[in-house]
Amino acid sequence: MHIVVCIKQVPDSAQIRVHPVTNTIMRQGVPTIINPYDLFALEAALQLRDKFGGEVTVLTMGPPSAEDSLRRALTYGADRAVLLTDRFFAGADTLATTYALATAIRKISETFGAPDIVFTGKQTIDGDTAQVGPGIAKRLGLLQLTYVAKINEVDPVARTIEAERRSEGGVQVLKTKLPCLVTMLEATNEIRRGAMADALRAARAQIVTWSAKDAGVEDISKCGLKGSPTIVKRVFAPSARAEKAVFVDFANRPPAEALIEELFKRQPKLEAELISSAHGF
Repeated sequence: MHIVVCIKQVPDSAQIRVHPVTNTIMRQGVPTIINPYDLFALEAALQLRDKFGGEVTVLTMGPPSAEDSLRRALTYGADRAVLLTDRFFAGADTLATTYALATAIRKISETFGAPDIVFTGKQTIDGDTAQVGPGIAKRLGLLQLTYVAKINEVDPVARTIEAERRSEGGVQVLKTKLPCLVTMLEATNEIRRGAMADALRAARAQIVTWSAKDAGVEDISKCGLKGSPTIVKRVFAPSARAEKAVFVDFANRPPAEALIEELFKRQPKLEAELISSAHGF
């Protein structure tokens, strides 16, 4: 099997700060990591590769520094890494991003073989849109399974995949044909540590680096800021709440009773409204 995994290098959200004057994210000095959701997608791909054989190609779009995340993916056991980098990609929203990544996947298909499955994480921690995976599937004409919690079965001969998809009403068990695109949920598997041999291989591996031209992008106007109809007007940190937390002393009273009494004390109209509602008048 040939599996492509799309990953993204993102700022560590635990250390992101917002500038108090400009209201923009301060990225200077903030370490970058592989988007956590993408790691579960990578592990799912590696497990299928280990079971059925084949190759896992990891793809990312970003600045030259994104090579660090690709090498990290190689240490986990990925076979190949492709970096899509060009100044034309700067400022891309999800629409422009999916155009560039879909074009790169077509190039990967021509160069290294058509993928049976394309994996992505369900979303990224910096954008939180969950649009890139489905957008790639739409552009490539792939069937898609989103919010996948578990892959039950893959049949390379019958060219089918069965997966459990988490939904608001519970869990859906879906089966579809290959090739397809799968977006993985968090905590769906345990990320492997990676072998020493893979770490050594990753350190000396040749990262395949493509510009927009190399990847076969025909319309630059669909890339980067020019191809992005979405505009982020302002990024801001929520202000601290003026009201502080209140300590409720149970004083040998049942906790629920104490909390309800405190609630009614702070919301005097609430008790009357509840009584009125209960009696239907």
